Amino acid sequence: MRVVVQNDKNWMRRRAGTRAGAAALAAAAIASGCVQGGTADGPDGHPAPGQEAHQAPAARALDSYAAKLRAGHAARTLATKRWGLKKVPLTAPPPPASKPRITTRKGFEVDDHEELGLPPVFTTIPTGQRIVFLTVDDGAEKDRTFLRMMSELKVPYTAFLSDYLVKEDYGYFAKMQAGGVTLNNHTLHHPSLRGLPYARQKREICGMQDVIGRHYGKRPTVFRPPYGSYDQDTLRAAKSCGIRYVPLWDEEVFVDHWDYREGDRDLHPGDIVLTHFRGPNQWKGTMPDMVRRFLNKVTEKGYAVARLEDYL
Repeated sequence: MRVVVQNDKNWMRRRAGTRAGAAALAAAAIASGCVQGGTADGPDGHPAPGQEAHQAPAARALDSYAAKLRAGHAARTLATKRWGLKKVPLTAPPPPASKPRITTRKGFEVDDHEELGLPPVFTTIPTGQRIVFLTVDDGAEKDRTFLRMMSELKVPYTAFLSDYLVKEDYGYFAKMQAGGVTLNNHTLHHPSLRGLPYARQKREICGMQDVIGRHYGKRPTVFRPPYGSYDQDTLRAAKSCGIRYVPLWDEEVFVDHWDYREGDRDLHPGDIVLTHFRGPNQWKGTMPDMVRRFLNKVTEKGYAVARLEDYL
């Protein structure tokens, strides 16, 4: 398990020192290694012919990596100040080589859930890492400043879109996708699905699959029912439309407060956090204001923000 560490100046100095040490060790290892049955050094103590060519690329690669780390940290530090955050957001660890097994949360099942092979419904990702996942729903507010803020801070998030709002500006979400954000399904018209006829539910879900595929090139495999409202027909329809996962959420963040599903009112490793595309017309602030509240809390609690799709 890799520990998430704070991106502060002391850490960068330690990291740079580690990389410098690694470069020295790499050079030493090359110098002392065997080359086709002989030692690396010739009889006069100098590197054997061709050995210099092996040493230089290794050292350059390590130096280049350390330089990229320094540059990345410097950029994030500047972005942290520019966007008014209290601390530099933590960097998430690499995603696991083997993705976790996602199952339906107890109490969130529908009848014959497993027997019918329906998509799992969950609020957290099983992990011991101190990471959370940010998800943004519907598409009402199209704030360019939000896009710039998230890009400069290098914070991943996932969007769940409804066409009746997205169609006002498909290009806005294309820019979001170009920045590495996955665009997922949140139905065509954002109805509460539970209790609706199967055919109506299928039109809402499959129709949005078609919209995303047509405008953004790929039909998603992840779907969130509006209001978190669903029944067996919802999951049956979702499965028939190509959906494999139905993430809900464990916390919701607004401009001025947080809401919690759990009684301890706290973050947990792997929690999925919900927010919405909203602005001053609906909130007492902007989407960047919401992001500041979100990042200040998760960073203070020692959590990094990871990309949901990397764990599915």
